[in-house]
Amino acid sequence: MQRRGGRGVIGAETKSEEFVTDVFTASTKDYLLFFTDKGKAHWLKVYEVPAMGKASRGKSIVNMLQLEQDEKMTGAIPVKSFDADGFIVLVTKSGSIVRMPIRAFSNPRKGGIKAVNLKGDSLVAARLTDGNQELLVATKYGKAIRFQENNVRASNRGTMGVKAITLEFNDELISMDVVKTGSTLLTITTQGYGKRTELGEYPLQRRGGKGVKNIEARKGGVCCTTTVSEDDELLVTTKDGVVIRIPTSEIRIQGRSTQGVRIMNVKAGDEVAAAARIT
Repeated sequence: MQRRGGRGVIGAETKSEEFVTDVFTASTKDYLLFFTDKGKAHWLKVYEVPAMGKASRGKSIVNMLQLEQDEKMTGAIPVKSFDADGFIVLVTKSGSIVRMPIRAFSNPRKGGIKAVNLKGDSLVAARLTDGNQELLVATKYGKAIRFQENNVRASNRGTMGVKAITLEFNDELISMDVVKTGSTLLTITTQGYGKRTELGEYPLQRRGGKGVKNIEARKGGVCCTTTVSEDDELLVTTKDGVVIRIPTSEIRIQGRSTQGVRIMNVKAGDEVAAAARIT
């Protein structure tokens, strides 16, 4: 653990750059839905994931799924039943959004099934919703929009989706979060600056608009956003494999239009690649 603003430590020369980004409970008969940047959905039964001791590294999911060359994972969702209520929501880099009922994924095939028609686009994030939640999507150049998920008409698999946010020139969608009561939105730039902002500062709008300013991104574009609570910790990683771990309570809550504070001292030529919330 370090204080914010430090340089971090090298993590890429060992396996210590791997860290837990999500934890969920599931029974052996449940399903795990995996989504990739190619717009495909793959699934496993929980009992197909090897049971190992708490100190073991585990087995790579890539070795359990039939992925294409250069196909990368973008999300994992546990599902108890494909007959249950609820929706899978997907967003793409170009700002599109697709909302499909869970039952649309009930017939898996080897090699995966097409979840969304990308046509040169790339899948960014996947979330499980109950059908009545609010979503917040953010862009690389510091815009964000908050809207109700039922603004997005439910559709079948393989469709192209509709516009979640209108992107300005050369901008791209980088993240999607489900709005949670009591959370703040953490935003981090590629140059190591960031802040937390109250979710109430993002007005509820209709999907497809230009959104509002999320951060004053003078110090590089936005790397990522995620909802966090006061008791969470944050693990930030750069492209050169430098890692810093800090409590989110050290990151001040500020308004939408501010630049934020230095979270990590990124050396010249390097930039923040990812950040994970550790509950």
